[in-house]
Amino acid sequence: QVQFVESGGGLVQPGGSLRLSCGASGFSLDAYAIGWFRQAPGKEREGVSCISSNDGSTDYADSVKGRFTISRDKTKNTVYLQMNSLKPEDPAVYYCATLLGAYYHCPGYETRIGSWGQGTQVTVSS
Repeated sequence: QVQFVESGGGLVQPGGSLRLSCGASGFSLDAYAIGWFRQAPGKEREGVSCISSNDGSTDYADSVKGRFTISRDKTKNTVYLQMNSLKPEDPAVYYCATLLGAYYHCPGYETRIGSWGQGTQVTVSS
């Protein structure tokens, strides 16, 4: 019942970069707002970013503003999360997901996670 395939995680040094990819299985993403979430061991799941489908607007957690960029490539049915200047607080399993309720826009996405995939591990280590 996995809805998404997340990829692009790995091990990087502090200050390094990764680009995460979110691909859908069996349906098109372009009608849906897509959120990125993360969960580190011992911590609650956290909303990281979201991109709407109706106007392309984006939302970011305060902790990642200016460092992460979410984008969508409709021709590849893929949503990306470009992660720059990675910090010690960023390591986690990252998930992309649809949203509950108004599925096409992002307000309140942090509490509206719907279907998600298996996640991809991001590790930051020197």
